[in-house]
Amino acid sequence: MRDPSASATASDKPDMAETEKFDKSKLKKIKTQEKTPLASKEMIQQEKGAGAS
Repeated sequence: MRDPSASATASDKPDMAETEKFDKSKLKKIKTQEKTPLASKEMIQQEKGAGAS
């Protein structure tokens, strides 16, 4: 059995000192792209018209 007093290990709780000294400027900038963009009103009308024929 595990000792309940030893349940809070280093991996269970983050070291907040590490997050405070993190340098965001080292991260690279990226442009977010949608994988499945939503259809426009025109595209929906075209599909409705093509399906009704």
